[in-house]
Amino acid sequence: MALDRSYESDHTKWMREWLAQHPQELVEQKAGRALWWDKPAQSPDAQRRAAEAQVPQKPYYYDAN
Repeated sequence: MALDRSYESDHTKWMREWLAQHPQELVEQKAGRALWWDKPAQSPDAQRRAAEAQVPQKPYYYDAN
């Protein structure tokens, strides 16, 4: 089944036009992404310690025993 890639939502069109008119917002967008999403990679030692600190989960989560 082929996807129709010509469709673009009204919101996407509006955002493209708005960003074209306000290019300074791209800088703000990148700064916000860096603050909340782009995190530095963990060292192998930190990854190992995090894996060792995991508590095994019971097979049936709602079992009280």
